[in-house]
Amino acid sequence: MTQISSAMRPQLKEHTDFIIMDFIRQKVEESGGNGVVIGLSGGIDSAVVSKLCAGAIGPERVLNVFMPSRVSSSQDQIDAEDFSSRCGMEFKVVDITPALEGYQRMLSHLDRKDLLGNVMTRCRMTVLFHEANLRGRVVMGTSNKSELLIGYFTKFGDGGADFCPIGDLYKGEVRELAEKIGIPRCIVEKVPTAGLWADQTDEGEMGITYEDLDSILMGIEMSLPIEEIAARTGLDLTLVRRIWNKHRATVHKRKMPLIPKIGIRTLGLDWRE
Repeated sequence: MTQISSAMRPQLKEHTDFIIMDFIRQKVEESGGNGVVIGLSGGIDSAVVSKLCAGAIGPERVLNVFMPSRVSSSQDQIDAEDFSSRCGMEFKVVDITPALEGYQRMLSHLDRKDLLGNVMTRCRMTVLFHEANLRGRVVMGTSNKSELLIGYFTKFGDGGADFCPIGDLYKGEVRELAEKIGIPRCIVEKVPTAGLWADQTDEGEMGITYEDLDSILMGIEMSLPIEEIAARTGLDLTLVRRIWNKHRATVHKRKMPLIPKIGIRTLGLDWRE
């Protein structure tokens, strides 16, 4: 196993939990919302967001929604429901299987698991915003910095949310924060997966461990050349270049759709809010 310098490993900053809870509190208040809606998968990212929301605005104002399909793990549902119950948060199950079956009848090539996975995440997004609109709430996203920086999310799917509380935390930092705020071990130690098809795992699909990914992305954040990132991390240059290329190729996923400049100030360019 490659030994990576501690300087290339993201470290959880002090008071991160309080900073995020203050962010959540402010954004819910500014939006005039009655609370938040979260897609609770049974995994670590959504559990961290959920617990931070409960700490920020009170568990009674948090709705956790579990959205299973035919390939979902029954254990994930058990873990999500138990976690919500222990924290005093509302829990709801919305089975998206009928919606997926409808899309399979309507759209071509959904025998491809990647295409069906994209439809699945967009179905989940629709459910979350529906529940939020019903209750006058906002949707809190659960994507972390590692995923966002390489575009490992579906545009307008799991990337669709009103706010993204852990979007500036690498996966390793999310794990540290989970330990700090007392997320159950059964969730913390779970193999990360988006639950898009049978036996799917994040690291298997990305072709890299989160530990190595975080170190490479840390180098990119520090504006280091890819050769230096490889030298400092001890990782293969080809792997570092692949992640760098993935980061560059997915810039569009991290921005609102671009608008051509015509007016005095243009949204997404020089309109500041």
